[in-house]
Amino acid sequence: MARVFGVSSSIVVDVPPDVAYRAVSSPADMGRWSPENLGTTGGAEDGPAVLGTTFVGRNKRGRFRWVTRCTVTAADPGRRFAFRVHAIGLNRPLLPGPIATWEYRFELAGDATRITETWTDDRRAWPAFVANAFDRVATAGSTFADFQARNIDATLRNLKRELETPAG
Repeated sequence: MARVFGVSSSIVVDVPPDVAYRAVSSPADMGRWSPENLGTTGGAEDGPAVLGTTFVGRNKRGRFRWVTRCTVTAADPGRRFAFRVHAIGLNRPLLPGPIATWEYRFELAGDATRITETWTDDRRAWPAFVANAFDRVATAGSTFADFQARNIDATLRNLKRELETPAG
């Protein structure tokens, strides 16, 4: 089976692009929407991250917990936010290497915003058979592309629900 190196999905959210961007560009808040992320430490803990910001993502899958080091690679308010995951570890992100890139694009859709979330597998140097075997163990039977497609859909639904719910 050919390896898939990227997946994406979109959703229309009834808020302006700058509101959607402000939410997504605050990595510390990602744990509120993502089924796998528990939030972040370091970097922009209290607001939008800027280009070059480095943060540590805290993650879970079932009972397994790990951390990643990430660097913001795009921060174009109201239009695009992206970060690269480039180290991983159990308690500290000690093992360096290209892991993944996450990107969010924001497009005006009438009075709303189309948010597109994209995951790119940066493990290009891994032989396909090694990546596929690792992926099936790490995701309980899926490829990372299939697994991340489900995570993206859940994240976007959760983000939409939160952003469209009136405060307070």
